[in-house]
Amino acid sequence: MKSICIVGAGKSGIATALLAKRQGFDRIFVTEKTPEDNFLDSKKILEENNINFEFGKHSINLLDEFDTIVVSPGVPPEAEIIVEAERKVKKIISEIEFAYQFNRNPIIGVTGTNGKTTTTALIDYILKNSGKKSIAVGNIGTPFSQYVDKVDPGTIIVLELSSYQLDRIEKFKPEVAIILNITPDHLKYHKTFSNYREAKFKIFANQKHNDLLILNFDDKETFLAKSQARGQVAFFSSSPIEFGAYLKGDEICLRFPESANEEVIMKSEEIKIPGLHNVYNSLASIVAVRFFNVSNEEICNALKSFEGVEHRMEFVRNLDGVSYINDSKATNIDSAYYAISSYKQPVIWIAGGRSDENDYEFLDDVVEKNVKAIIAIGEAKGEIFSHFCTMKRCYLEDTLEDAVFRARQIAEAGDIVLLSPACKSFDMFRNFEHRGQTFKDIVGKLQ
Repeated sequence: MKSICIVGAGKSGIATALLAKRQGFDRIFVTEKTPEDNFLDSKKILEENNINFEFGKHSINLLDEFDTIVVSPGVPPEAEIIVEAERKVKKIISEIEFAYQFNRNPIIGVTGTNGKTTTTALIDYILKNSGKKSIAVGNIGTPFSQYVDKVDPGTIIVLELSSYQLDRIEKFKPEVAIILNITPDHLKYHKTFSNYREAKFKIFANQKHNDLLILNFDDKETFLAKSQARGQVAFFSSSPIEFGAYLKGDEICLRFPESANEEVIMKSEEIKIPGLHNVYNSLASIVAVRFFNVSNEEICNALKSFEGVEHRMEFVRNLDGVSYINDSKATNIDSAYYAISSYKQPVIWIAGGRSDENDYEFLDDVVEKNVKAIIAIGEAKGEIFSHFCTMKRCYLEDTLEDAVFRARQIAEAGDIVLLSPACKSFDMFRNFEHRGQTFKDIVGKLQ
């Protein structure tokens, strides 16, 4: 008799429950601490599929009835149900680990503090445009569990992986693993930066000698993974390297150990999505797709046409010569840095939300150079205002709508109004997608 208890009734929790049902599990139970009013769609799906559930509590006394506990991303380790499950020595795994036991397809796994979603989407785009079958899943928005047992043989699964999802894996193994960068993030969950980094490193923990690990040569924390690698290691860098993709002047180049020849892919300025960080994302993607024999011509054509992902430096509209950019996915300092540094025009920066031990000093130079004014919102608006008010013109606003109206008021033709919060969204919104869509709706109504 196979039984499973799923903690969390969000997208991944529901997908896990449905996968367990398809795979013939005898007992499936979903437990969600948040009241059911916030999960009406989830409740309907569970009822339609005759899956047992509870909302508004965790019935810890039921743990003994289940073989495996699957934890949804973001459920903290100190949650009472997790602590009790550990005390009872229950098998506790992530949705990714649960889904992986039913996987029969090659996987490209993508992790890192910043750039995961763009790189995942870009790899999927290049593969599809080269004529290969692929699907982008995971932290990008579609749970791995939703498709793992449905995809055609040979389809390449491009899987975005957060530190939450990697934290409780046991056997999960991607044929290609990418670590884009590692800077402090999610420290309220992981407690220490070391724990956070180790969670990221789990992406390659089970790789074999013929698998590939792709690392950022220029990121010191990421580079540490080289000494622990189980398989081949390739790099990407802003300077020439022996194995991998790199910048050489204004050219994107590629070199593999079996060939001394340097291959020139294209000019870096030909990449459609802006910013040095997107050059890095493109370099990592190039190495990954070449593992699957995509040609340089196909890579070049895709990089020239890929337009990026929603909520990441997404152009919304131009009004009276002012461009409005939705970068709601910038939920930490590094992401905001990349966005602000990508524009040559004066930036009116809308920032704020729920801080995660943010060190705003890291942004001082780029704000001094590129930012015209700062509009602060959310729980962190006070600390943002206090830090930057002697450097730049700063405004405090109560809502995102007020912030956009303020930006409209002070912006001049040629300016960029950039929502790049550098903070989590949960103080005012359901998630960064909700925040980004709200911004787009407000901007769309401006006159």
